[in-house]
Parts: sequence; C-alpha cells; structure tokens
Amino acid sequence: MAAPGHKQFGAPIAPGATLPLGDVLAKPDEFLNRTVTVEAKVRRNCTRRGCWMELAQALDPALPGCRVTFKDYGFFVPLDSAGSTAKVQGTVQVTRVVPAEVAHMESEGARFASKEADGTAREVRLVASGVELWREAS
Repeated sequence: MAAPGHKQFGAPIAPGATLPLGDVLAKPDEFLNRTVTVEAKVRRNCTRRGCWMELAQALDPALPGCRVTFKDYGFFVPLDSAGSTAKVQGTVQVTRVVPAEVAHMESEGARFASKEADGTAREVRLVASGVELWREAS
C-alpha cells in the first residue's frame, strides 16, 4: 500500500531495498533482466497519454536518466508527473530504440542521450510493474 500522500499506479510495490538510480545507470548490464526498486525524480513524461516517464537523480538535464515504460501497457501515469518524486519497481532492460520509435517519443517530449547517426538510440529502460508518485512539500 502506498504511503499517505503517494499515488499508486500498477501493482503495489513489494517491500525491500531501494537502490540508488545512479547505481543501476552506472552498470546497467549487472542489473539486466532483474527486478529492482529505485527512487528518483520524474524529469519528463509522455504529455499525450502518460505512457512513459524519464527518471533521474535530479531534474538537471545534464544528469543521466532512464526511461520507464509500464508492464504490458497496463497502466499510465498522469500527464503532469514531471517534477514528482517516483518510487518504481520494475525490470531493467538495455535496448536499441528504432528510428521510428525515437521520432515518436521525441514528439512526446523525450530526449535521447546516445542517439546514433542512423536515428537509433541505446537506452537503459525500466519496465515498471508498480509506481508511486508524490510531490515534495515546498
């Protein structure tokens, strides 16, 4: 069950250790196909349907980040999720994104750090089974 003030999407997050997102991003191949729980900032999200979001340790665009998609497209997040803090439980993937998907996601606000000349991009992705979102008190 989500903590008070947290909104839950997808399956409830199972109890257990939360890893720093930076650890996963620094050595994604060590976490490949493993289920992890991370907590980070939502830097961007799909502004059309809420079908993806981008996590980073902070909102700074210079920091490394990763895309989060949702298992079997079984749930989406609110269109105004950017700026929230997220706790995400999901499976780590490292994927090559085809040019058509790169262009589609860029039209929704995505950015790719390692885009190739042929239009493909390699990215670390979490396929989330559960997400909790909340806004920090100011």
